[in-house]
Amino acid sequence: MQRPIFGDMNFRSNGKSEDCLYLNVWTPAKSAKEKLPVMVYFFGGGFVAGDGSEPRYDGESMAAKGIVAVTMNYRLGLFGFFAHPELTRESPHHASGNYGLLDQNAALLWVQRNIAAFGGDPRRLTIAGESAGSFSVSAQMASPLSKDLIHGAIGESGSMLSRKPTTTLAEGEQEGVKLAASLGATSLAALRALSTERLYEAMNTPPGRLPLLVDGYFLPESPAAIYGAGRQARVPLLVGWNSEEMSGRSLLGKVEPTPENYEKTVRKLYGEHAGEILKLYPASSSEQVLESSTALASDRFLGYSTWKWFDLHRKTSGQPVYRYFYARARPPMNASMGDAVPGLAGGVIKGPQAKANAVPPARGAVHSAEIEYALGNLATNKVYAWTPDDYKISKLMQEYFANFIKTGDPNGPDLPAWPAVKASGPVQVMRLDVASQAEPEQHGERYAFLDGN
Repeated sequence: MQRPIFGDMNFRSNGKSEDCLYLNVWTPAKSAKEKLPVMVYFFGGGFVAGDGSEPRYDGESMAAKGIVAVTMNYRLGLFGFFAHPELTRESPHHASGNYGLLDQNAALLWVQRNIAAFGGDPRRLTIAGESAGSFSVSAQMASPLSKDLIHGAIGESGSMLSRKPTTTLAEGEQEGVKLAASLGATSLAALRALSTERLYEAMNTPPGRLPLLVDGYFLPESPAAIYGAGRQARVPLLVGWNSEEMSGRSLLGKVEPTPENYEKTVRKLYGEHAGEILKLYPASSSEQVLESSTALASDRFLGYSTWKWFDLHRKTSGQPVYRYFYARARPPMNASMGDAVPGLAGGVIKGPQAKANAVPPARGAVHSAEIEYALGNLATNKVYAWTPDDYKISKLMQEYFANFIKTGDPNGPDLPAWPAVKASGPVQVMRLDVASQAEPEQHGERYAFLDGN
């Protein structure tokens, strides 16, 4: 159950339904004896949208690399993350909410029990995902229910280690009671008597997002505490984010991108810390305003939380961590798209709304842009006029991902060397672009400052 919020989503499921907990398997195996590595990919969409049937997640290209690929569905919005005191009381685990994350855990358990029949090795399981899917990877690594099922992890843009701490179960229950009251439902029985559509519409007017909870069951304590103590899945991690996760316009609004307007915005957001932000994200010209506002907006949105995940895991896991920075801007749209314009989170806006929502061209790789490249699925996306350079980057990125899924190390023959990051010392980041190479970390001081403020 969901609303079509993001224009880049292309569903092939048989309509909306609460009966949604299915998964897809692609395998190159000819028999059950091959014991191939397995990838389970969690879709993105802010935990309110998305589907395992989207073509950009197809596993055929990964299967051609000798990997058993799995996509799965998990419940969204109210159906996936609603907490309520009565739900907590009736639960044998004395918890509620986090149902979407529990769906993911159920899929991992299914894979452990059944993937050998598809030629997969349950002892070589890598979980991966983008955006909410990346949050999910960090959550499954932290959960005692899932951490022993995982042997490697890939996170693309985001984690639960965000600037906003995870909500407590009690706070989640209070939100649930408020939502129920808005529907005139004073009990769980009254809620269950309402139709699926009625609940769905209430949750999505306007589109609402229920928090992920420290529920005492799936998450016994905050992800930051779990990772800080090294109680997460201690597995190799490949993790990174994109150069334009969020437009600087999300900070500046409709004002001109001048140094004066930028400084006003920063001072309003950061108060006494504004001076430090202006040093870390400087803006002495209009061009630099565009650059720094994009960087700051991107870090506030997802860059920081991904960095925090990377930083804690490298310090406490004892495992290799590989970090990337994806910088390839998408090519122009195909002429057949007409007057369509880019939308939120990599989406596409068509029809009458396109002109009203037109934004300046992206300055880098927007949120979600890397998915088709990483999974070898550029050809499934008919929106953009892909070039030979795009296919070159896709080949490289997919090779890195495939190698990592197979061995826990992205490196391989004829690929630019990608150094692992150790628990301490210099950080090397793989910049993924037309000319890809490992580079020293550029802005570590930004994340160190955001971490303390």
